[in-house]
Amino acid sequence: MKEIKNISRSRAQESSAAIERLYITMRHLFNRGFYKPMGISGDTLREALLELSPEIYGSIAEEKVELNGLLYVIERLPIGIEECRYINLTSDEGYSKSHFKAIVPPKRKRNCYRIDDEQMNVEITRGRSDIYDILTHLTFIFIESHKIKDRVLIDEEGKISRDWQKLEQAVLQTKKLTQVEKEKAISHAANVLGRTFVEVLDIYDSFGTKEKPDRFLHVIYWLGKLAIEEVLDNNKRTITFSPILRERLGHHIHGEIWATTIKEVLKENKLINRPIHIISANMHSVMNSLFAKHVLGTKFKGKSDFDIFEELSKQGANDVRDKVEAFALQHGMISLPDTSGTNIDVQIFDTAKIDWKKSAFPNAKIGKENPVIIVMDYAFGEQAYETIDELLKPYKKGKEKIFLNVESVSIMGKAGILQGGKGDIMIPSAHINEGTADNYPFENQLTAKMFEGNGIPVFAGPMVTVLGTSLQNKDLLKFFHESTWEVIGLEMEGAYYQKAIQSASKIRKSIPENVKVRYAYYASDNPLETGSTLASGGLGTTGVKPTYLITIKILEQIFNI
Repeated sequence: MKEIKNISRSRAQESSAAIERLYITMRHLFNRGFYKPMGISGDTLREALLELSPEIYGSIAEEKVELNGLLYVIERLPIGIEECRYINLTSDEGYSKSHFKAIVPPKRKRNCYRIDDEQMNVEITRGRSDIYDILTHLTFIFIESHKIKDRVLIDEEGKISRDWQKLEQAVLQTKKLTQVEKEKAISHAANVLGRTFVEVLDIYDSFGTKEKPDRFLHVIYWLGKLAIEEVLDNNKRTITFSPILRERLGHHIHGEIWATTIKEVLKENKLINRPIHIISANMHSVMNSLFAKHVLGTKFKGKSDFDIFEELSKQGANDVRDKVEAFALQHGMISLPDTSGTNIDVQIFDTAKIDWKKSAFPNAKIGKENPVIIVMDYAFGEQAYETIDELLKPYKKGKEKIFLNVESVSIMGKAGILQGGKGDIMIPSAHINEGTADNYPFENQLTAKMFEGNGIPVFAGPMVTVLGTSLQNKDLLKFFHESTWEVIGLEMEGAYYQKAIQSASKIRKSIPENVKVRYAYYASDNPLETGSTLASGGLGTTGVKPTYLITIKILEQIFNI
């Protein structure tokens, strides 16, 4: 009998197994209906996340508290969640019709409601990816909270360190802290966090809001306080999933309402039988690419198109943005802010109403029928399948059944890059679904060659669709990049879009079989480079040129230029 070799698993394999455990555990806890993150039921999640040690969470596996990761997570969770012992994930269950005021996190579109001092409700209307996102973020902040507890609890009787007492005094006082008081509190906080004074000082203001400039201290105090109470009083934090959420998830309820609304607007405006081009992008790049040059040309005389786009992208440029939008609404644009709960706004452009001489595409060659462009805001993870799958189905009302003539689907998005840096462009040739062997090769109408000569590096090759950006680590990404997969980047929606497009065009035949697809991404981060992960901050104006370059190339193909 052959001797079995002692094969040691690589870090990439261990990381892949950790992601699979996280995924399976989260689904199990969801089906169970509740769990205590820092209790026995949360063990597997914590252990898997610590084994994975994702890049975005920096020093999660070390004793010191991770500050950049904490900021990244706090911006994606509702203000005040650090004070709540009970976090309830719900479906859209009518809280918008109550006296409760919706709290929307700065960097994630989701409605949250503070029910009382101890409970926060978080509405999940964007599918499973939203749940994975929240649970990994919560697991991370709870792990960090116990690091704080370990540094301030001196003995089992509950004696706490002097630094913690001083920090508590600073947080609980009602008047605004003076500069001296603030720096004293930062000094105590630094000791509690295992960080230097200057490290805390550098990130302090990023946590602040207009109403709460000293929010950093508040967040640290409440995370530590609840962790201390978990140990001393056995008063564990609990995450619950509402029965309605568990019943509704996966049934495309919000996606169906969203898609039906779009088709009804197309029908009302006699656009439903025309050639349709769907673009997944933000809510400004198509509109601005079409009209900004004409509307603002005289105001920004002598400036290039990209300079105009950069001006429009600046904070506080509401006046010029409003001018372009007003012009677009007069020239064929229909705006559909979301009411379905998907948080995906839509714009419909009837190109028959565009005065091409007043657009940025005077040479547009429109066929016999003027096309209709549907621009949808970014979907989130698995939600991409739900929304596109519903949108590509025929419109049905009574006995009426209308198949949509979808000529193309174009996806423009942000992604992590594995070679190159922020702002570079990636053109995928296939999407690989992480954690499974599912892969979706396709013929991309966009090529790397089309983008050359614009001063932006361009990469082409397969891309991996990941469960969540917050679950990636270097070992796994290096494997995808350096092995025969030769992956160039990672994003969260590609495989889901392609799965829906393929089933609609090749199996269900609800849209033409020869539908054209276009995918292009610009890099928001490089998770293989320390200091270039998503936690290191946004793109700023670096993202403006690639965003508009991709949008213009998509529109040029639609307009046969």
